[in-house]
Amino acid sequence: MPKKKRGRGKRQPGGEDTGGPKRGGANVPADNGKEEIEFEDPFEDEFEDDTEMMAQAQAKAQQGGDETTRGMDDDEDEENLPPAKVWHPGVGEEAESKDLDYDSTAYTAFHRLNVEWPCLTFDVLQDSLGPFRTKFPQTLFLAAGTQAANADQNKVMLLKVGELHRTKHDDDSDASDDDDDALDDDPILEERNFQHPGGVNRLRSMPQSPNILATMSDTGHAHIWDTQHLLKSLDKPSANRMQRHETRPLFTFEGHAQEGFAVDWSPVKAGRLITGDCSKHIYLWDAHEGSWVVDKVPFNGHTDSVEDLQFSPNEPNVFASCSVDKTIRIWDTRERKRSMLFVAAHKSDVNVISWNRKVSHLLCSGADDGIVKVWDLRNFKSTSPAANFKWHRGPITSVQWHPSDESILAVSSADNSVSTWDMALEADSEEKGEGADPGEVELPPQLLFVHQGQKDIKELRFHPQIPSLIITTALDGFNIFKPSNMN
Repeated sequence: MPKKKRGRGKRQPGGEDTGGPKRGGANVPADNGKEEIEFEDPFEDEFEDDTEMMAQAQAKAQQGGDETTRGMDDDEDEENLPPAKVWHPGVGEEAESKDLDYDSTAYTAFHRLNVEWPCLTFDVLQDSLGPFRTKFPQTLFLAAGTQAANADQNKVMLLKVGELHRTKHDDDSDASDDDDDALDDDPILEERNFQHPGGVNRLRSMPQSPNILATMSDTGHAHIWDTQHLLKSLDKPSANRMQRHETRPLFTFEGHAQEGFAVDWSPVKAGRLITGDCSKHIYLWDAHEGSWVVDKVPFNGHTDSVEDLQFSPNEPNVFASCSVDKTIRIWDTRERKRSMLFVAAHKSDVNVISWNRKVSHLLCSGADDGIVKVWDLRNFKSTSPAANFKWHRGPITSVQWHPSDESILAVSSADNSVSTWDMALEADSEEKGEGADPGEVELPPQLLFVHQGQKDIKELRFHPQIPSLIITTALDGFNIFKPSNMN
């Protein structure tokens, strides 16, 4: 490349769980008992009903006002308005005392999906629609696990989201008719789901066989599921699209002493899986004759909860782990008694890590103190991170490298924002930036984009086949968006 306790709500005095995984979603179940999932138009407030607009115009005319003069006055008022400034959480006045707005041209595409129950975790399912898809409208497939109010209400959802159009911008009036088909129609959603024993702490899809899912439950059990029959049925629209299907796990491991939040499949060796728990143990799984075998001897080295795990992108026997003990460790699967390398990575709990799939010596980490670091494994020392960013004002909840651009990284935080970064960028003192005035906020030169508007963001994923499309899950549902400066 050129120059949590992850997702877990922390208990406060009095026993209140502030992480919100058990709170209800944005929609109330319909009267017929069917569950509701729907898309919300993020721009609906910008457009008024024609009848309402005509009524307002007639009311103004009856008042006898001089509309021409009033229009000129409005133009003068607009010219006298102070320049727009970037609002950054935690800096300056509170949001309630400001007029907050956003520019739709900041997004190539932006959609919001409301669900019945919050999803702590999800994964993008690779599909057969082709790699590097840039033409809208788009179609994608997701698998997500819920955190419902009652244990028996939890489920794994398989979603087919079709007709994802580009976002219509205010300056699109001159767009050609050929472009109209790609703009702003409502997406089409198909869902299949099955009951999951307990809340879903983590869900991951096997890269070599996307229909195979691994889940970690808040019961402490880890499961593997085959969803091939459900994925096939997504291509056949159903009258009851939220119908729950009977699905049993292919394999269940009950050897974890506590629940966990760390799961990863090997991108090199099909069927190889690692899981980590809050009791500091890591277990290795391998596919064997249509089932799985779990080595009952765990990897020992961490002294506190294992928060995240990542397999090497090109070595079947190498993986990384991070922990509440503030360390990151690099392991060889053939040695369980100790890790090969480790660093005291942060001054607080290390919540998440991501291994760069394009540059295999780069690893990223995010911690409870809001700090994100990039590590060069060729010089893996606590005092020598390759990059160190303190932008977010809450714990880091998710990080992921861009699947096709080696220098781009996305980060989500408990401060209700998502940021994207380009490690290859440097400050240019001669180039004047465009757009809103950042005011008192100093913008790092590597900062590409900041997305806000969700509450309690838990996880983000880049789509591996639609360049720079980002999906996030939060207490209030999913966002699907592509920044306009990442085309």
